[in-house]
Amino acid sequence: MKKTDIAMIILIATVGVLVSFFVARAILGDASSEPQKVKKIEKITSEITPPDTRIFNSTAINPSVEVEIDAGASNTGTDTNT
Repeated sequence: MKKTDIAMIILIATVGVLVSFFVARAILGDASSEPQKVKKIEKITSEITPPDTRIFNSTAINPSVEVEIDAGASNTGTDTNT
């Protein structure tokens, strides 16, 4: 390799690094030294609150129970409307 080839490779690599640095800085933004505000959460306790009675009541339909519609009628497979 000639000295000019090596110099061209170094020049292209330097320009590539500088371009990628400025593009990444434009996309991600500057790192600020200001303190960041963090939302505080409530303390977790072992206390259990009762569920809302409008949603969870004793007369509500239980979706986990299998429901059979017209289980007592026998289906013969013939059409009775003809």
